[in-house]
Amino acid sequence: MAEKVIMLGNEAIARGAYEAGVKVSSAYPGTPSTEISEYLVQYRDDVYEEWAPNEKVATEVAVGASLSGTRAMACMKHVGLNVAADPLYSVSYMGVNGGLVIVVADDPGLYSSQNEQDTRMVARAAQIPVIEPSDSAEAKDYFKIAFELSEKFDRPFIFRTTTRLAHSQGLVELQERVVPEDKPYEKNIQKNVMMPGNAKIRHIEIEKRNLELAEAANTLPINRVEMNDTKIGVITSGIPYQYVKEAMPEASVLKLGMVNPLPRKLIEEFASKVETLYIVEELDPVIEEQVKSWGIKAIGKEILTVQGEYSANMLRKAILKQELDIKEPAAAPGRPPILCPGCPHRSVFYTLNKLKMHAAGDIGCYTLGAVAPLSVIDTTMCMGSSISTLHGMEKAKGKDYIKNWVAVIGDSTFMHTGVNSLMNMVYNKATGTVIILDNSTTGMTGHQDHAATGKTLQGDPTYAISIPGICKAMGIKNVYEINAFDLPLLEKTIKEETAKDEVSVIITKTPCVLLDKRKKPLYTAHEDKCKKCGMCMKPGCPAMTKNADGTIHIDDTMCTGCGLCKDLCKFDAIELVKEGE
Repeated sequence: MAEKVIMLGNEAIARGAYEAGVKVSSAYPGTPSTEISEYLVQYRDDVYEEWAPNEKVATEVAVGASLSGTRAMACMKHVGLNVAADPLYSVSYMGVNGGLVIVVADDPGLYSSQNEQDTRMVARAAQIPVIEPSDSAEAKDYFKIAFELSEKFDRPFIFRTTTRLAHSQGLVELQERVVPEDKPYEKNIQKNVMMPGNAKIRHIEIEKRNLELAEAANTLPINRVEMNDTKIGVITSGIPYQYVKEAMPEASVLKLGMVNPLPRKLIEEFASKVETLYIVEELDPVIEEQVKSWGIKAIGKEILTVQGEYSANMLRKAILKQELDIKEPAAAPGRPPILCPGCPHRSVFYTLNKLKMHAAGDIGCYTLGAVAPLSVIDTTMCMGSSISTLHGMEKAKGKDYIKNWVAVIGDSTFMHTGVNSLMNMVYNKATGTVIILDNSTTGMTGHQDHAATGKTLQGDPTYAISIPGICKAMGIKNVYEINAFDLPLLEKTIKEETAKDEVSVIITKTPCVLLDKRKKPLYTAHEDKCKKCGMCMKPGCPAMTKNADGTIHIDDTMCTGCGLCKDLCKFDAIELVKEGE
């Protein structure tokens, strides 16, 4: 009897990749997709896994492995698919050799993202087929089906998941790994070289392949009809299927495992058998618009939202018109996200705030520099955008305008796309100052390594690319690497560099406080010496609170011993009481 185990959705996808015989996986970390690669590492003897510097590279690596004749995959979150769009649209024309699956994790509800982009919309534009599971068991099983279909129809596939699926648990039946024989590589310029003459022919071919796939979708077992009471029929997919079954267990349901292309005949047959048809899908009306365009009457976004996650109660209220006896949520105090105690970003933002500087921000932990009490970050758009945003401001308003501006970017984000932006500044004769907040990790997604940390996804030592070396190689003369907690030097350097009419790069090389597992130094506050001036409170360290009389208290369970508060206190009211070990 096959073993059954409880798995998270991301863990199940990794298991599916193993069982499907995947040989190469490349990814850039991004919640909620990150753990897929981290779970996949347990199969390192059979599967090669890597962190790529960005999603475009990850996709191209997977394409290369597929062209060589092996099964390959790339993983990313939904906004990462934008970075991968260039190769995505072209490999859609090329097709595959070995199976090729790109895992994309959407984030309905914006738990950790800057937008709620719906990957199905991108897939339709790129003419890429999409498979979407609704639980962990399907995540594993459908992943293997995706590779089978990829090879059968010569199409790359997108495997769409969401935050709820990625981080929910379910029972999964383990099976043996089956590695198909590698496809032989055959040189085929017409198929694999996307210049205009070839691409025109390939466009015709993929339209033909997609029609064949749409026809096959009518009988695929992952698209299934569950006929019950015909008064209500629901077309749904993914996690919303779970909400439909919970809220309306007696309703008839057409559950779609393939959401692009849609099985038109199956949908038309199902619609003809129910009195009222509803379409339940999170985010955009991707299924709904197509179904209605075929002349089928259905109810969808008229009563349901295009924003955020759905729930069983939402469906009970919107479709069944039930009055729900639900208590109002408790009035819990707000808990906005904050930088960790001892975070090296805090001292940088404190100094920028003190100097009344503006900062063009980027994607990472340091985005939290936008909130009080630091309130330094003015903009955050996408990976690598901070440097380009600052450059655009200078070219629009002149070099004097940005004398009180800097761009801030993390080390992993700099390697992702910040390199290109900095290159553009140098090439186009900019004068801005860039601060690279190098905390030696990809902090926001859970401390993954990258090209400058000296360690691979598999934990092996490797060459650590020098960030100062990259900057100097571009011809930047003003490159400084300093400790983020050296406040006098930090302030002096920022003042001097922002005043120059040249590109400057300040690298605050201070590891994330959570990387060091040793016991930390500990500071205490002496109430009798405290003058209640509030200087130590300005950086907003969560380990520091005020007593009822206005004096300062340091929570010894949270203090990480960074020493920033002691450096700011002019009255010796804060003392180091325990050395680190």
